[in-house]
Amino acid sequence: MTALIVPALIVATAIWCVYRKVDLFAAMSAGAAEGLEVVRRILPPLVVLLTAITMLRASGALDALAHLLSPVLTVIGIPPETAPLIFLRPFSGSGALAVGSELMKNFGPDSTLGRTAAVMLGSTETTFYVIGVYFGAQNIKKTRHAVPAALVADLTGFIMAALTVRIFFG
Repeated sequence: MTALIVPALIVATAIWCVYRKVDLFAAMSAGAAEGLEVVRRILPPLVVLLTAITMLRASGALDALAHLLSPVLTVIGIPPETAPLIFLRPFSGSGALAVGSELMKNFGPDSTLGRTAAVMLGSTETTFYVIGVYFGAQNIKKTRHAVPAALVADLTGFIMAALTVRIFFG
């Protein structure tokens, strides 16, 4: 059934275009051109962002920052081992997923730490990636309060993930 959804949508769109007397090829070509323009605008910031994240991890700066802030994380109830995940998640979903997988491999997916990492990954967002993509797609240069609000939401997600795992799994 699910394998038929995409072909059915394509056929339904084609029938709709014939019914509305819309040039399907021209409409699809215009949409593809718009998509390529969006890619042209957002690709450079994404390349820079991913390069910076890779350099940060490879240099050991991320681990040093995690070690430095581990007492603060302990006080607010977040396992200090999740610090690299907390720092990477707002920037890179794939980097955060790699860190989360590493935590689950080292501590086990059913451990408190593994569950906390999983809930953190599910309840937070790649803030800078999303802002770069969506604001870049609309050619918005000034984000105003979007970045601070999103980072506060991420911090809330991290804290609540740790609290939720402690409440439900001890």
